[in-house]
Amino acid sequence: MTRTALVTGSAGFIGYFTAKALLDQGWRVVGLDAMTDYYDVRLKDRRHAMLHQNAGFSAVNARLETPGVLQDLFETHQFDAVVHLAAQAGVRHSIDAPRSYVEANLMGTFELLEAARAVPPAHMLLASTSSVYGANTQMPYTEADKVDAQMSFYAATKKATENMAHSYAHLYDLPITMFRFFTVYGAWGRPDMAHFKFTKAILNNEPIEIYNHGKMQRDFTYIDDLVRGITALIDAVPPMPGADPIQGDSLSAVAPHRVVNIGTGAPVALMDFVEAIETAIGQKATKSFKDMQPGDVPATWADATLLKTLTGETPTTPIQTGIQTFVDWYRDYYQV
Repeated sequence: MTRTALVTGSAGFIGYFTAKALLDQGWRVVGLDAMTDYYDVRLKDRRHAMLHQNAGFSAVNARLETPGVLQDLFETHQFDAVVHLAAQAGVRHSIDAPRSYVEANLMGTFELLEAARAVPPAHMLLASTSSVYGANTQMPYTEADKVDAQMSFYAATKKATENMAHSYAHLYDLPITMFRFFTVYGAWGRPDMAHFKFTKAILNNEPIEIYNHGKMQRDFTYIDDLVRGITALIDAVPPMPGADPIQGDSLSAVAPHRVVNIGTGAPVALMDFVEAIETAIGQKATKSFKDMQPGDVPATWADATLLKTLTGETPTTPIQTGIQTFVDWYRDYYQV
């Protein structure tokens, strides 16, 4: 029988590609998105329009945190899987507008967990972030690391959702996987992301701002690699307590709850990232070097061993290939 999935944030960057991948695999997908104006809504409209070309997709325009919205969806569709990607994103924006993070990330996830408690899916997969590793300096980051020193309010809300999910997994036997993203990039990305901003500035002959004077590293993960990891994890359902964990597992001893990194395991220096964009465009950037921004960290680096053990997937797209694909998309979309 055809399986049905709920994808929250389906008009977003990662949500769009995840919903598309599931549709391509034969799933029915219900996409929920509030279509907020955090960035250009026209991008979100285009993403949903492309998803609507598949008859298996239906969309709901609503806020997660609105009481009753998710409860009704769960009762109507009896979801086999839930992929929760809707959130207020952005480390820097969380300094200026923290209330929006409480509403979308905390209250929205609470409503999702309450709906799942009443009508349990076979597996829930909830997005977290590498930002939860915060002040940790020992790398690569592993799922077993202690994560109690978040550096931004955004990261704090995402760590809170991990804890909320664990409590519901324990209390109500809800199988839940939290996946921690590392810096994701690719076509149809958010305009506030570095690769988007750098490309736009270079093409407009404007300077790009490089923080911490370029002394930054990121575990850049191409969107296709990320989505393969997400969809492969759907059938890697965390077992109930008492099961033997696999080697290197993050499985809870008291709940069907697991945390999984999705990253390449190979950090890229920020200046090499900039060079890849310059090469793809065929034009050098004018660089304006700045101090570190509040809430940011100098490096991220994933240990993705558990992802490979559970799914066989390993993100492998070279940064030059992924950036070239993005720049080609950008030029085509914006006709520049």
